[in-house]
Amino acid sequence: QVQLVASGGGLVQAGGSLRLSCAASISVTSANDMGWYRQAPGKERELVASIISGGVTNYADSVKGRFTISRDNAKNTVYLQMNSLKPEDTAVYYCRLYFIVGGRLYWGQGTQVTVSS
Repeated sequence: QVQLVASGGGLVQAGGSLRLSCAASISVTSANDMGWYRQAPGKERELVASIISGGVTNYADSVKGRFTISRDNAKNTVYLQMNSLKPEDTAVYYCRLYFIVGGRLYWGQGTQVTVSS
C-alpha cells in the first residue's frame, strides 16, 4: 500500500516560516504531478502549489512569492517552503501524488498549520 507521510506542520506566528515535507513509500521519479493542497475549516480543499515532472511549478495566487514547492526524486519527497505566513494560511495541508499512467492518485494524511496573529 502506498503511503505519503506529511510532516513539518505546527504553530507559528504571522510572518514566520515553516517547511513541509511529504515522503512517499514509492519512487516518485515518474510521477507526473506532485502537489500540496490545503483545507481550512468550513472551506473546500484548494490547490496551494504543484510541480510536474519537468519541474514546472504552479501556485495559487494567494501564496505566490511566499511559498516554494520543490521535489527530491532521490528521496521520494516533495517539500513546501512557506515564508511570510499569514493567519489565513491556517489549514490542514495535504500532499498529493499523481501518475498519468494508470491514473494513480495518492493523498497524504495531512499536517496542521496554524498561524497566529
